[in-house]
Amino acid sequence: MADWLDDIAFNADGLVPAIALDAEQHDVLMMAWMNRDSLTETARTGVATYWSRSRGKLWRKGESSGHTQLVQELRLDCDGDVITLLVQQIGGIACHTGRRSCFYRKLQDGVWQTVDPVIKSPEDIYSND
Repeated sequence: MADWLDDIAFNADGLVPAIALDAEQHDVLMMAWMNRDSLTETARTGVATYWSRSRGKLWRKGESSGHTQLVQELRLDCDGDVITLLVQQIGGIACHTGRRSCFYRKLQDGVWQTVDPVIKSPEDIYSND
């Protein structure tokens, strides 16, 4: 494994949180988990690859939806325990709900309110699964 990976403080499960940000606007698109293999693959290919905890395997963002993330920059925080990725979000949709960002709910008056629209229905995105 590459030496740069040794600077990352992975948790007990060998994972580190990874926050994908839009490369132009820098707003948060999504958060996922990465391990050594997914980070190595991401750095090697320039395509965001995460670790899917639910599937127990590498997950190349967009492999079933087509909404790939092209990575322009990887950063590590001061404690070495969070990664950010500046990405070009292909198709403009990062969330499996069909929204631009996974952070589409806002706390208003003690209630989570949906504030961002669905761009494309999940049924249309994943119709080939």
